[in-house]
Amino acid sequence: MDTALFDYHLPADRIAQQPPANRGDSRLLVVDRATQSIEHHDFRDLPEFLAPTDSLFRNTAKVLPARLFAQRPTGGRVECLLLRPVPPTTAEKFNPHSSEFTLHSSLREEWWCLLKPGKKLPVGSTFGLEGTFTAAVMEKNDQAEYRVAFALPEGETVSQLAEKHGKMPLPPYIRRETDDARDPSDRRRYQTVYAQEGRPVAAAAPTAGLHFTEALTSELDSKGVQFHDLTLHVGMGTFKPLGEGDVETHEIHREIYEIPVSTQSALYSAPETGRRRVCIGTTSVRSVEDFLGKASRPGTKPFIDEAGLFLYPPCDFQGVDALITNFHLPKSTLLCLVSAFLSPGKVDGIDWLKTIYKEAIDRGYRFLSYGDAMLIV
Repeated sequence: MDTALFDYHLPADRIAQQPPANRGDSRLLVVDRATQSIEHHDFRDLPEFLAPTDSLFRNTAKVLPARLFAQRPTGGRVECLLLRPVPPTTAEKFNPHSSEFTLHSSLREEWWCLLKPGKKLPVGSTFGLEGTFTAAVMEKNDQAEYRVAFALPEGETVSQLAEKHGKMPLPPYIRRETDDARDPSDRRRYQTVYAQEGRPVAAAAPTAGLHFTEALTSELDSKGVQFHDLTLHVGMGTFKPLGEGDVETHEIHREIYEIPVSTQSALYSAPETGRRRVCIGTTSVRSVEDFLGKASRPGTKPFIDEAGLFLYPPCDFQGVDALITNFHLPKSTLLCLVSAFLSPGKVDGIDWLKTIYKEAIDRGYRFLSYGDAMLIV
């Protein structure tokens, strides 16, 4: 299947550069697969389309303000994007006497990062922010990711460093200057209201959840709708576009996910109890489908694994009955997933999704992370 099938024209002025003034003010395009009809609503109308017997599965990952700005010893500017920590069991033991950089504390952590300008930061080079941290490049892998060792003040972690000095890792299509005045707003709005405190594990937001407010959540809860949490550590691979050639040869990104025991039970009991399983976002879909493909029954402890599942037409879905999602980039794996969900087991969802997207563009819907939403039932 040619990747060109998942391309479409997205006008630049349809890419939302900032969220609406208030959460919940987004628009909601509702697609009914049974009748093949489309309706246009506001996101606050969502309760009209959910029943008391529905279960919503949401990704509670919190986004780390992962963009750090620093300097090389020569004074050159460095941008470091934190991706994921290196497990302590795989990190090399630190020998301060063989290091080319100076620790100002006894604490050292290693993270996989993206670095700019990468060409000026070979293995062995250093960068940092005076009085804040020092870092050394330890390794570069085949995905152009850099393993970086951070030296920090006593008692401080890299996550705490990012919370104090970092900026939100907005997608590249959202344009921001280094000292953009919207940074405080982005810290708040590029985060779901139900993000799990103390768990900054995501390098990008599960954006379908950005539309939910505490008031809307309470309204759905009082209606009888049940919320079930899971956590997928969203990585920057979610923005990696399909290349040229066949979809089947695309190397899908891998992301760690965690599903609590209660959520596992809800997924398996839903068909028996008649509850419809509604996923908030493609990250929830990836977690649910990967889990159900590996576990034959609910477990007695949290299920933790790595999702490497690539969902594209004509795949089927085991545990998702309805989907809330944003409008996605051309030639993206997320577009593949949504087109597959429109028509499970078939390929006609590809053209149908492009028809839906054209109508959304013509009607002025806002696209991508800070844009509007779509409900597929």
